[in-house]
Amino acid sequence: MIPYGSEHLIVLIFTVVLAVVAVLVARRIRGTRYENQALRISGWVMLMTTVLWILWGFLPGNWNIDQSLPLQLSDAVRLITAIALLTRAGWAIAISYFWGLTLNLQSIITPDLNYFDYPVLEFVMYWFLHIAALIVPIIFVWGLGYRPTWRGYGIAYAATLLWAGTAFSVNTLTGANYGYLSHAPAGPSVLDVLGPWPVYILWEAVIIAVVWALMTWPWETRDSRTNTAVVGTTGTVRRNNRHTLVT
Repeated sequence: MIPYGSEHLIVLIFTVVLAVVAVLVARRIRGTRYENQALRISGWVMLMTTVLWILWGFLPGNWNIDQSLPLQLSDAVRLITAIALLTRAGWAIAISYFWGLTLNLQSIITPDLNYFDYPVLEFVMYWFLHIAALIVPIIFVWGLGYRPTWRGYGIAYAATLLWAGTAFSVNTLTGANYGYLSHAPAGPSVLDVLGPWPVYILWEAVIIAVVWALMTWPWETRDSRTNTAVVGTTGTVRRNNRHTLVT
């Protein structure tokens, strides 16, 4: 798909509108019995769609060593997003927040969508899964009042390093390029401005650390001013009619 062509621009506009509507709906059902029902149903839809799409890639006619293994960060964030919706576990919501609004966002702003055999299906699945991974953390934070913390920041960064190490190891063994950890994508990407491989990987690590810190600091500062600091417990707790992420 041509980046910033008519199809891409329509999808971007749709994503913005959907995000606004989703936040408004989430605020309306927040604290009601519909909140748990909506999150649970959405979680099962996300989980089943993700698993079926992974299995689709393993079918003999669809198998491709560069695409089929569930080792793209997008694959991981989809599963974690489903877990966040189903369980509301603090660690899952934290990872979905940091991954969904940054690394996953890159796939929306600069999509690397190559059609193989079923363009319509591939188009729908690519955008459904990436948009869902973006919208869900927006709903959690701006719609339902969940808050990122420094501990969640650390867990998300550690999870990123674990994923990167796994993907790079598989790339080395198979010659694939999951996560673009072995070379830059063929099409235009924000990685182009960060230098050649492997320099852009080092810059990514630094930029991610800084950006995620900026995505955490305002919430922690705000919570400390309003006496809703994180307490030493596990899971996700509600304080002053707000959610605070703790892990």
